[in-house]
Amino acid sequence: MKTPIRSNLMLVGLLAASLARADTLDGLLAEYKSEGAGPFDTRAGAALWQRKFPSADGAPRACTSCHTSDLTKPGRHAGTGKAIEPLAPSANAKRLTDRRQIEKWLKRNCKWTLGRECTAQEKGDLLSFLRSQ
Repeated sequence: MKTPIRSNLMLVGLLAASLARADTLDGLLAEYKSEGAGPFDTRAGAALWQRKFPSADGAPRACTSCHTSDLTKPGRHAGTGKAIEPLAPSANAKRLTDRRQIEKWLKRNCKWTLGRECTAQEKGDLLSFLRSQ
């Protein structure tokens, strides 16, 4: 049974993560806009998330290859089999709160999935989509 203090601390933690996520994402989206991108489109981000891209090994790749279509569920890395925590902020309060991690994984995953780095527009659309999950 949860105590009121423990429940309140959990609520404060979730609120803090939500505020950190908003500040982090708003800052990144502003940066992408300063590079000429925007307005950002959640539907374009969802379409990019689902889109399959050719790869050097011939197997098509998509964001869903590792993260699945349901971002509230865990995924699994297509190459290594390593478990991936849910990407949806609604299911994982830690997601999208660390700017360095977001930039690192966007760069790495865009290169692996698309075969190139994502444009500022693509990153903004993807982050808008992920934020909505």
